[in-house]
Amino acid sequence: MGLGNPGRKYDGTRHNVGWWALDHLADVWRFAPWRHEGDALVADGEVAGERARLLKPQTYMNLSGVAIRPYMRRLEFSGLHNLLVLVDEVAIPIGTLRLRAAGSAGGHNGLKSIESTLGTRDYARLRIGIAPADGSRPPGDLADFVLDHFSPEERDAIAAQLPKVAEAVECWAREGVA
Repeated sequence: MGLGNPGRKYDGTRHNVGWWALDHLADVWRFAPWRHEGDALVADGEVAGERARLLKPQTYMNLSGVAIRPYMRRLEFSGLHNLLVLVDEVAIPIGTLRLRAAGSAGGHNGLKSIESTLGTRDYARLRIGIAPADGSRPPGDLADFVLDHFSPEERDAIAAQLPKVAEAVECWAREGVA
C-alpha cells in the first residue's frame, strides 16, 4: 500500500512519494494495469513467486485506512504479515529508506488512519525520506512542505532510490520484515 493524495493538485508532491514508489513497482514487475476497486486503485501481479496486490487509496491521506477495510474481512489477511505501507517521511533525509515491523505514526495522518483501522501499530512500513538532505528540519509549516513539489534535484534523489525501494519490498515479500 502506497500513501498519497488523489487529484492533479497533488501530483508530484512530497506527500505522494508512496504512489510514485508503487508506480515504479508496477512497471518493474509488469503488473496488470491499475483499476478502480472500492476506495482504491489496485494493480495485481506476482512478486517473489507470490500473488501480490499494489494498493493506492483514493481517499485523502488522513482517511487512508478506509482502503484496507475490505481486506480485513478476509480470513487469510493479517496486517502484520500481508501489509507493507510505503510512505513519505519528513523526519529522515531525502535518499534514506527505513523499514520497520511496527512503530508509531510519528505524526503522519495516513499512518494514524491505518493504525485506527487495523487497531494496532503492528504492520510493516517502508518510510521514504523527504527531509532536506542535510537532515535539517524542513523550513516553514510542515503541511505546506509535504504538499509542495520537489525541486528537480530532490526528484532525482527520489528516482535514484526507487530501485532500492523495489529491492526492499521484494525482500519483505520473500522473507518478511525481520
